[in-house]
Amino acid sequence: MANYRWPSKLSKLSLRARQTNLYRVILIAILCAAFYYIGVWQHSGRGLSRSSLSNHDLTSVPCTFPHQPAPVLNFSARHSAPDPPPTATAERVTQISPCGVEFSEYTPCEFVNRSLSFPRERLIYRERHCPEKHEMLRCRIPAPFGYSVPFRWPESRDVAWFANVPHTELTVEKKNQNWVRYDKDRFLFPGGGTMFPRGADAYIDEIGRLINLKDGSIRTAIDTGCGVASFGAYLMSRNIVTMSFAPRDTHEAQVQFALERGVPAIIGVLASIRLPFPARAFDIAHCSRCLIPWGQYNGTYLIEVDRVLRPGGYWILSGPPINWQRQWKGWERTKDDLNSEQTQIERVARSLCWKKLVQREDLAVWQKPTNHIHCKRNRVVLRRPPFCHRTLPDQAWYTKLETCLTPLPEVTGSDIKEVAGGKLARWPERLNAVPPRIKSGSLEGINEDDFVSNTETWQRRVTYYKRFDQQLAETGRYRNFLDMNAHLGGFASALVDDPVWVMNVVPMEASVNTLGVIYERGLIGTYQNWCEAMSTYPRTYDFIHADSVFSLYKDRCDMEDILLEMDRILRPKGGVIIRDDIDVLTKVKKITDAMQWEGRIGDHENGPLEREKILFLVKEYWTAPAPDQSSDP
Repeated sequence: MANYRWPSKLSKLSLRARQTNLYRVILIAILCAAFYYIGVWQHSGRGLSRSSLSNHDLTSVPCTFPHQPAPVLNFSARHSAPDPPPTATAERVTQISPCGVEFSEYTPCEFVNRSLSFPRERLIYRERHCPEKHEMLRCRIPAPFGYSVPFRWPESRDVAWFANVPHTELTVEKKNQNWVRYDKDRFLFPGGGTMFPRGADAYIDEIGRLINLKDGSIRTAIDTGCGVASFGAYLMSRNIVTMSFAPRDTHEAQVQFALERGVPAIIGVLASIRLPFPARAFDIAHCSRCLIPWGQYNGTYLIEVDRVLRPGGYWILSGPPINWQRQWKGWERTKDDLNSEQTQIERVARSLCWKKLVQREDLAVWQKPTNHIHCKRNRVVLRRPPFCHRTLPDQAWYTKLETCLTPLPEVTGSDIKEVAGGKLARWPERLNAVPPRIKSGSLEGINEDDFVSNTETWQRRVTYYKRFDQQLAETGRYRNFLDMNAHLGGFASALVDDPVWVMNVVPMEASVNTLGVIYERGLIGTYQNWCEAMSTYPRTYDFIHADSVFSLYKDRCDMEDILLEMDRILRPKGGVIIRDDIDVLTKVKKITDAMQWEGRIGDHENGPLEREKILFLVKEYWTAPAPDQSSDP
């Protein structure tokens, strides 16, 4: 019975569903029709079809109101900015004119005419004294007539073109000391010096018999009063990179000769301000008859050497007064005078807690302690110099010298062999080992992972650079690089296998002072404010790298002034890479076009969607006209 009635229930449900669907279809049709007629009525001019208007009706409709003039249609853009007024910069877009030939060796912050107005006491007049904005040259520094591209390294260590540094004063003044010889169209550098007439190699061998120069524990050196930098030049073959410096003084062009040889050097002097390097930067400091009064002014200059020496670092002194008992006649000084000078030096060294390791013939070597555990205890007896308490050890840009001892970082225990600040790995492992300043967390916002990532990033970037710029990939084409915003030294580390050295600059405007990290990696560098000129001669560098420099200095100084300084310190045919935002690079390229640099903008290594782009440039070869000509290049 149940089976008989089940089909009847199904048929009733199916009929009811069909009726519901029919009602829905009818309702939708009615709604669609209603909306259609409403739409027609709204768009027909309240019942009048547009199609019913004749051509006569359309042409008879007046286009203007009675008694009013016909309107004037304006098709100009509604959002265009007004044209800027003509400026001096705009007028120079075609070409920035060259300076006169008298400026071919111009060093703005060591300009002799300006320096002479400053005190001669303690050589203050030979420090940096930069021009005011209205005094700045806004022209391109010419190379001397006949300038040639320098010899490639290592040949350039021993020879340079006379036309590039046309000065023969040193060949006469230092004739018997083997500094430099003039031969036809070039200078020859035999490697001699005042205290090493047998050559720098033999002299370094002598030092190597006193301290270990081979095990990688010594990588960075500073040479005070460097002459033509033969000491630093010959250390390079031993994997020791040396920052040489000397003032621009009566020894005409000594630093310029060093730079022309392709050796790291800057113009500098120990006078009243700190050297532009961080604390604990150098493994050794060297003075070979550098004529610095180490024992005077309460030992101020040795105190500064102590600041830049790493814990356990060495100070090497040769020349007066060392071995005065045998050499006093040749130095044309009295025994009492020389004995007094050495006594002063020994006293200052002891007050710094240095240990005199050895004195052999004309060489003496002192060692800085690895920490200040004992030194703090003996302040009770020695008292002078006291420890500094207010100044930052790494602060060294126009910072006044002090007569207090820079304290080393605290150590955890009482072991006098524990290295304050952390022990450095030996070279070459030192380059990529995490630097102690980062391990200790003393750099705000930079940790170990950041360091590793930065190193890997710059490896990729330099590889990309070399694919884009074949000349950069050519081994030996460039001897030296300037990195204008080095950060952690990643760019330099990526070039370590190439026969080049890099001057790593940490701008004073950088958010974090990282120059100490760069030195802990076994690299060299200096501080710089790029609103001012660098303490170096024109045509110092073969290649300049500028990462975000122009964004960093936006609203701080004129972009054109920075580019003209780059032009001054870059040799003809030198290369440039500038990384920055595309809007910044567009402005930069307008000025580099005016400077007659050849350039092209390339994509970021991650692809074209990145706003940061890369500008590859080459400085044009040009020189001052021949002496009997006056035409511009």
